[in-house]
Amino acid sequence: MKLKDKVAIVTGSSRGIGKAIALGFAKEGAKVVIAARTEVENERMPGTIHKTAEMIRAMGGTALPVKCDLTIEQDIVDMVKKTLAEFGRIDILVNNAGIAYFRPAWEMPLKRWDIVLRINLTGAFVCAREVLPKMMEQKSGSIINISSIDATKTDSGFSGIAYGVSKAGLERFTKSLASEVGKYNIAVNSVRPRNGVDSEGFRAVAPPDIVAKADSSDRMVKVAIFLAGQDATRCTGMTATDEEYCNWHGIII
Repeated sequence: MKLKDKVAIVTGSSRGIGKAIALGFAKEGAKVVIAARTEVENERMPGTIHKTAEMIRAMGGTALPVKCDLTIEQDIVDMVKKTLAEFGRIDILVNNAGIAYFRPAWEMPLKRWDIVLRINLTGAFVCAREVLPKMMEQKSGSIINISSIDATKTDSGFSGIAYGVSKAGLERFTKSLASEVGKYNIAVNSVRPRNGVDSEGFRAVAPPDIVAKADSSDRMVKVAIFLAGQDATRCTGMTATDEEYCNWHGIII
């Protein structure tokens, strides 16, 4: 098992890519903190932190569901405290949680702009800030930021301008943070799906023709497992698509 006894926090893991990564980590032996807002089933977008945790436990793995709203700083602080109280260490953070607002700039209320950046970018920053002291103490750790091809696309796309801006900021954050924490042997990388990824959330918001072309989450899971095993002496400060990581590092799907 590639991640045996490692402790991983995965935000936005009640459904979608986050859930797939959490399950993938558990299969590789990690103890996984399922961090997300959803505790009660939503018919439009199925999945809760408890259901993901139950799936991991049914596999014989260890999971800790923690309700966490990334727009609330204290929720993040408490999530990290609960993780350390339960497991005593933090080896991996996956900043996966994200939202989009599907409107052009001239139809974008400020509160919508703020909430997208608050979750996608500021939330990732606060999560990283809170786990870093323990990783620095351990002299090891891996932070994985889930980005998007919308970070560099110049067409309007369907996910909205705030989403693309937040992901571009996340990629810049990745490079700067990797530079700051390299001396503590902590890896910081980001990965973009090369394409839309089929998931509960994606099916709920994307047009049917785009959903029909979506990839499975398998490649993203394999890449996340690879990046979770990195440190500052190997792969850090990188941003690439899941397909590029697979090609460069011989990751077999």
